[in-house]
Amino acid sequence: MLTTANLAEREALVLHLGPATRLSDAQFFDLCQQNRDLRFEQSATGDIIILSPAGGESSAGNAELTIQLGMWSKRDGTGVAFDSSAGFRLPNGATRSPDAAWILKSHLVSLSRSQKRGFIPLCPDFVAELRSPTDSLAVLQAKLDEYLANGARLGWLLDPEARTVYVYRPGQPVQRLDNPARVSGDPVLPGFVLDLHPIWEPGW
Repeated sequence: MLTTANLAEREALVLHLGPATRLSDAQFFDLCQQNRDLRFEQSATGDIIILSPAGGESSAGNAELTIQLGMWSKRDGTGVAFDSSAGFRLPNGATRSPDAAWILKSHLVSLSRSQKRGFIPLCPDFVAELRSPTDSLAVLQAKLDEYLANGARLGWLLDPEARTVYVYRPGQPVQRLDNPARVSGDPVLPGFVLDLHPIWEPGW
């Protein structure tokens, strides 16, 4: 039996189902609802990815990222911020749960109430992934590439161990920032500047 106890300190597990046994959107949503102590993603080919729980520092970093993005989003008023528990059904068929995300309200108005209650059937305008000590950098980089290929306009990959930020923008080379104190979301997130000090230095 898979539990949060025996998944801790391990990289994500992947269940290769194959195209013949791919879960429908409804079946995958039900699987997630029946196993709320686990976090799942689904790849574009139908594989089920079981994500390991975050450690203390990674969880605190995720909370800080979500708080700063959420506070800016409320002031800005043009979009909605999401935390790491949200699932997004991308155009390529994958369902992903970035550590933080933001979507323009104008992109959400056409969704039905049931679509808003389930996995949101679109790619966020902005996504951020925070690397934990057990995360593969290559896997996270591939996820950021996938987000951009499916419509994201800005992506951040934050690596606290290396104090590095990788900035992803459509049609541009990935920008690597070494030990930055802040990173700006302009122009996709106008006026949003993420203070990285509490993510690099948790302070507890």
